[in-house]
Amino acid sequence: MNLLYKSTRNAEKTVTASEAILKGLAEDGGLFVPVEIPKLDVTMDDLKDMSYQETAYAVMKQFFTDFTEEELKHCINSAYDEKFDTEVIAPLVKVGNTYHLELFHGATIAFKDMALSILPHLLTTSAKKNHVTKEIVILTATSGDTGKAALAGFADVPGTKIIVFYPKDGVSKVQELQMVTQKGKNTSVVAIHGNFDNAQSGVKALFEDKELEQELSQSGYQFSSANSINIGRLVPQVVYYVYAYAKLLENEEIVNGEKIKVTVPTGNFGNILAAYYAKQMGVPIAKLICASNENKVLYDFFQTGKYDKNREFVLTSSPSMDILISSNLERLIYTIAGQDAQKNAELMKKLNTEGVYEITAEMKEKLADFVGGYATEEETRETIRDTYRSTGYVMDTHTAVAAHVCKAYQTNSKDTLKALVASTASPYKFARSVMTSIDASYDAMDEFALIDELEKVSGVEIPKAIEEIRNADILHTKECEVDKMKETVKTILGVEV
Repeated sequence: MNLLYKSTRNAEKTVTASEAILKGLAEDGGLFVPVEIPKLDVTMDDLKDMSYQETAYAVMKQFFTDFTEEELKHCINSAYDEKFDTEVIAPLVKVGNTYHLELFHGATIAFKDMALSILPHLLTTSAKKNHVTKEIVILTATSGDTGKAALAGFADVPGTKIIVFYPKDGVSKVQELQMVTQKGKNTSVVAIHGNFDNAQSGVKALFEDKELEQELSQSGYQFSSANSINIGRLVPQVVYYVYAYAKLLENEEIVNGEKIKVTVPTGNFGNILAAYYAKQMGVPIAKLICASNENKVLYDFFQTGKYDKNREFVLTSSPSMDILISSNLERLIYTIAGQDAQKNAELMKKLNTEGVYEITAEMKEKLADFVGGYATEEETRETIRDTYRSTGYVMDTHTAVAAHVCKAYQTNSKDTLKALVASTASPYKFARSVMTSIDASYDAMDEFALIDELEKVSGVEIPKAIEEIRNADILHTKECEVDKMKETVKTILGVEV
């Protein structure tokens, strides 16, 4: 069966998986979704003995049906190789009475590596399949992690250029250094004077700019995206949850068919949507717990059915979740609207024009799988400190948000199902916030002294990704105003401004 994709805002036109990956965003501004979520065609008993790479193939072949077995396995094996610092790619670690799926063992020590290691291979394969002759320009907005992971994935990949926009004062010091020291003749990094939502809205506007599309085409370029709006980013994330369940089974932590709950620290909604897709594929997940920081727009949405971005934007210690417009939520809205593209388009238009929309009571009933929760800055710090004192395990700020929300849900609901937490970044990426949570006196140290201290405290070796930026040269210094993103892109590409 050939699985096709359509836009969340137009039910008429379908495209293949490779076409959806190439485009990134649909022409009408919608996101590509599969016409239906496929089922796993292997049993959990089969999956429990599989490697991460084999599991990835079992999941992705169901979604990317126009790729040959050889093409898809080449993409998977090229992505999940020695650039990860653990052979198993995504270790499962028991912390207290929860299981942490560590998704941060890739080249840039954040979970984005898991999908962004494979996207360049999926994209270049898709280009060949569709006889694309233009150079592909990857245009991406980042709240901290996607940017570096995308830059690392696409650096010097033939036939591509990559431009990353990030909020100047909205990422951690390590995140910024990782981006601005990135090598590669085809890489560009730009700090915008605004927040992540400004960057993301600006990038989406560039994708929808038909005049710009024509100008770029005449100069031999076409846009694609490395954000989780690209289905080639989203599908590889489904693998996490299939793999984690299978490993719990292999480790005899659960019996086959036993339901678990999954908690995901959530900003742009891609990672938790992937868990939802895994559930649709047949993974026995009872509850999907959506963990937010103080930018709790998703928590409020799950409580009330009203999505309202008209609120103060809070800069927190978990900056990858400092987001008020969760792009991937649109895919869920489309699903609970009964795949009604017109209804979804109306709601997204309201979000764009008024900053708020409300779903119907019938749609809200279809969100029963989801639970929202949030952690304050103080609760995040307490979770890092208390977990370290009781178990010796050191977690980053985003994972701490999820761990707090998971524990609060267990306490309040009396839910005794086994709990999986998506551990999304290495504590080294947010060393200051992590170390000062453990002991406030660490705040007097500079960034790299803190990193050395974190190695002693955690007993975990400093990752290569951190050592690389310690003395690296700053290669990217561009900055721009939010309303100058278009001119900046044209200048970088040498297209007349």
